[in-house]
Amino acid sequence: MSQETAMRKEELHLKFFMCVIQSRQLVRTPQRTAGEASTSSMLIQKPPPETDASKILDTMDAPDTMEGIHVLKNEWIMTHEEHHAAKTLGIGKAIAVLTSGGDAQGMNAAVRAVVRVGIFTGARVFFVHEGYQGLVDGGDHIREATWESVSMMLQLGGTVIGSARCKDFREREGRLRAAHNLVKLGITNLCVIGGDGSLTGADTFRSEWSDLLSDLQKAGKITAEEATKSNYLNIVGLVGSIDNDFCGTDMTIGTDSALHRIIEIVDAITTTAQSHQRTFVLEVMGRHCGYLALVTSLSCGADWVFIPECPPDDDWEDHLCRRLSETRTRGSRLNIIIVAEGAIDRNGKPITSESIKDLVVKRLGYDTRVTVLGHVQRGGTPSAFDRILGSRMGVEAVMALLEATPDTPACVVSLSGNQAVRLPLMECVQVTKDVTKAMAERKFDEAMKLRGRSFMNNWEVYKLLAHIRPPVSKSGSHTVAVMNVGAPAAGMNAAVRSTVRIGLIQGNRVLVVHDGFEGLAKGQIEEAGWSYVGGWTGQGGSKLGTKRTLPRKSFEQISANITKFNIQGLIIVGGFEAYTGGLELMEGRKQYDELCIPFVVIPATVSNNVPGSDFSVGADTALNTICMTCDRIKQSAAGTKRRVFIIETMGGYCGYLATMAGLAAGADAAYIFEEPFTIRDLQVNVEHLVQKMKTTVKRGLVLRNEKCNENYSTDFIFNLYSEEGKGIFDSRKNVLGHMQQGGSPTPFDRNFATKMGAKAMNWMSGKIKESYRNGRIFANTPDSGCVLGMRKRALVFQPVTELKEQTDFEHRIPKEQWWLKLRPILKILAKYEIDLDTSEHAHLEHISRKRSGEAPA
Repeated sequence: MSQETAMRKEELHLKFFMCVIQSRQLVRTPQRTAGEASTSSMLIQKPPPETDASKILDTMDAPDTMEGIHVLKNEWIMTHEEHHAAKTLGIGKAIAVLTSGGDAQGMNAAVRAVVRVGIFTGARVFFVHEGYQGLVDGGDHIREATWESVSMMLQLGGTVIGSARCKDFREREGRLRAAHNLVKLGITNLCVIGGDGSLTGADTFRSEWSDLLSDLQKAGKITAEEATKSNYLNIVGLVGSIDNDFCGTDMTIGTDSALHRIIEIVDAITTTAQSHQRTFVLEVMGRHCGYLALVTSLSCGADWVFIPECPPDDDWEDHLCRRLSETRTRGSRLNIIIVAEGAIDRNGKPITSESIKDLVVKRLGYDTRVTVLGHVQRGGTPSAFDRILGSRMGVEAVMALLEATPDTPACVVSLSGNQAVRLPLMECVQVTKDVTKAMAERKFDEAMKLRGRSFMNNWEVYKLLAHIRPPVSKSGSHTVAVMNVGAPAAGMNAAVRSTVRIGLIQGNRVLVVHDGFEGLAKGQIEEAGWSYVGGWTGQGGSKLGTKRTLPRKSFEQISANITKFNIQGLIIVGGFEAYTGGLELMEGRKQYDELCIPFVVIPATVSNNVPGSDFSVGADTALNTICMTCDRIKQSAAGTKRRVFIIETMGGYCGYLATMAGLAAGADAAYIFEEPFTIRDLQVNVEHLVQKMKTTVKRGLVLRNEKCNENYSTDFIFNLYSEEGKGIFDSRKNVLGHMQQGGSPTPFDRNFATKMGAKAMNWMSGKIKESYRNGRIFANTPDSGCVLGMRKRALVFQPVTELKEQTDFEHRIPKEQWWLKLRPILKILAKYEIDLDTSEHAHLEHISRKRSGEAPA
């Protein structure tokens, strides 16, 4: 080989190597860390560069290629094929989607995702109207869906395609008719959205499928060719139930929205109850599961809750009345009692809301009223959480159906922390039935365990806050201070309330600091009693006052006040400033021994940008505020036609709000800092909207994170869209601003903040004891200054010093953010021509293994 030829070969090898590296950078597929749960199908926004690499491959001489280049070449080819294979994964296949049983908010989001992702993969997708009844009746009840047919469906409650209880499907004759209807349309994939009864029916249908086809063929209703083409049926279930009564998933579709309806009513009732010093007994749904009642009680600070899984002790009447009278003695003007409709006592006798009312009136003489919420809990607009949950589950359901084989068991797509996972359907159904059986046999402890650790954790926090009396004496107690730092966020007050009361229950002296680190330096500190934080759970903003001031410049004054007030531990509720303030406190320990006290940061910011936690208190409330605004704007755009709205969201450099709101509101694009974009990308978005205006959906919604790009501002994008859309669509802009920081906290933020506050104070009490040396507190180890964060499904304490490496301090964001992997779903559902990567998807797990490894939340 000549020297020139060898040099040419080497040059080609280098070019190909660089091309593969470039493709990896463009694709930016998130890597799984060791031990991480399998993730849902990854959607890739940009494919590897096709032309250049392909040309290089053609000119390379394989025998003379280095071994490393062989590997890269093969890897590139495999990746290239995987990205493009998914777009043809559904060709020749048909999927039917139905909703069955009780309706739940968020079902429409799931239906929309199934339809659009199914069409994206090349499959035909059919609506089955009126649940299993429509499957049995056939005809117009089974209709092919189009992309536009699921438009404006995302924000609607209930189920647009209808649901019905079906007696016919319970009989074999009914299932025979259903099989006939599916075979005639060539449908061999069925997505069922419903509760355990609906999913059990689907599994029975699948197990009988071969026999049903045989009977239909013998009767001459289908041909041998049709029977061969439809020789097996794939089933995937999505759990839609407001009760959250299905084992195997953290949350079922509809539960969060139902909690929103309940809390709206509880907040409204609280004002009238305070006015007249009344006691209110509220009955919520939950015949066999007390989740709604339990979380409601934590979210509103109820005095008592009755749930079917854990009946009260035999002397509960005395305990209840004592609890109510003690609350009044402390200065409260109202009492709230939450009752699940299936509540029972230890003997299995129902505990009704009317019987509780009669007891309170007879024993205490309080003016008591009963409110039965009923079906209002099923209605209304789905929350942002349920829209995102339904969309994610719908995407995963399509992939599970198209990847299934005759040997794949029917599965249910569920949520485990931040991950979509697949579990064997009948394993989940069996555990769900085991809970009901345990309650029927009065094995209540077993029933609680089967519900999972998260449920039990909620129950333990409730018992602490509602049933334990704070000790009168504080002898030998510790002194813990709590403060807010950074911008206000809904849920901060709930975290402070929980922290204060758990501290008092433990016998500690609890101080509250006003105006953050600035208040700590100025001595704006006072002691808090039980009633000090009464009614704080549902209040937005920061009752203590909060500022962005950092502590470094005031170390001397802060140290003096720590000594003056004998502060032995510090709980900081706040955002990125709280985290950076914690780091400064760690550095200050070198100069000031007084700063050697344990501290813990509870992330609370609408931006959700605190390292060490997947979620921050306040982000869910902000997300729902954005969604509500987007819904109204879309309504306006739908009425005027041919109109595009550009909406600016908060978040600093963190694109969490823009991305998740885009998913929840059905946006056409969401511009964020973490995913750089160019003028070419803006041009593609404009062209996409021009094409969209030619369809029946003549409106557009574009979200922009406030700091996504210093040059492509909201005004710039608005002007660009206005110019390029002339004669095709009008453009409008809306900057949401500080309304995203206000409002009453959502049930998620209230519950999350309450549990975070309780866990932080428990940790603090233990850490103070651990740090007690030579008659005083001295904490100087890295683990004495932590961030309490949610990682997947566990609340974990992480030293702030260890989180430094994971932080982009310039842009005030974590270097890795879990939600970025969801961004391509937004593109797919907005009908962008991008590639779908199926190389990383949710594998089938087993519920027993999943539950045994479940971490406490």
